[in-house]
Amino acid sequence: MPRAEDVVFPTRPERFEDRRKERQQRKVVDQFFDHATLLAISRLVSQGAIDAVDFPISTGKEGGVFRGTVGAEWRAVKVYRIANTTFRHLPPYAVEELKRETSVRNFGGLVFAWTRREHTYLGRLTEAGVRVPRPYAHFRNVLVMEFVGTVEGAAPRLKDAPIDRPAELYEELVREIGRMVGTAHLVHGDLSPYNVLYFEDRVVVIDVAQAVATTHPNARALLQRDLANFARFVTRLGHPVTPDEFFAAVGGETVGPPAAEA
Repeated sequence: MPRAEDVVFPTRPERFEDRRKERQQRKVVDQFFDHATLLAISRLVSQGAIDAVDFPISTGKEGGVFRGTVGAEWRAVKVYRIANTTFRHLPPYAVEELKRETSVRNFGGLVFAWTRREHTYLGRLTEAGVRVPRPYAHFRNVLVMEFVGTVEGAAPRLKDAPIDRPAELYEELVREIGRMVGTAHLVHGDLSPYNVLYFEDRVVVIDVAQAVATTHPNARALLQRDLANFARFVTRLGHPVTPDEFFAAVGGETVGPPAAEA
C-alpha cells in the first residue's frame, strides 16, 4: 500500500514544468492534509474508495473539495478541517441539532459526525431521486462522492453557469426541490446559486449537511428563505417568479411541525 502522503497530489513528471502550481499544491496540502486526515485518506485507499487525490476543485473556510481517482473513474473528495473555527461558518441550528444527535462534544468528533451526516443525507436524497452527488464512502473528516464534471474540469456553480432558458431552469429547480421536500422530507436550509452545480443542462444540489427534516420547527422559514434566493435569481435571468409561487410549486405547504392534536 502506498504511503498516504504519496496518495495526495502524487508527483507526475509533467508537473515539474510548472513550479508555481507545485508550490500552490504544497500550500493546500499543508492547510488540509494534517496527520489525522492523511490517516483517514489511507483508510479510504485501503477500502478501495480512492486511489489518489489529484488536485483541488474548491477550497473554503470549513473545508475543501478535491478531484480523486479510483481506477479509471474520478471521484470528488471532500475534506473538512478539524478545527473549532469550522463551526463558526456553519448554521447554528444545524450544529445544535448535531450536538443533540451525538454524545461527542470535542470539535474533532463533531466534524466527523458532520461528515457522516452529509454522507447520510446524500444517500437519502439519491434514493429519493434528487440529483445530488452519489455518496461512496466516508471516514472521519473525509467524504468520497460522485465527481460532477468532465475531463475539462468540475461542473460550474449555477451562479457562474451560462443560462439560456431560465424558464426551463425554474422547472428543473421546482422538480429537484419538490423531490427534496416531498420525497426525501428534507429542507436544504442554505440553498442558493452558490451551492447548486449546473451540469448537462441540469441542476445538481450540493452541501447538504445542514439540511433539516420537513417537520423541524425552522423548516418552513428555511425553505422560504431558500426559495426567495432562487426567485430573485430566476427573475434576474428573465423568468419572473415570486417567492410565494415558488413555495407553492414545490409543495411548501406540507413543511412544518405537525399540528398539535386538539
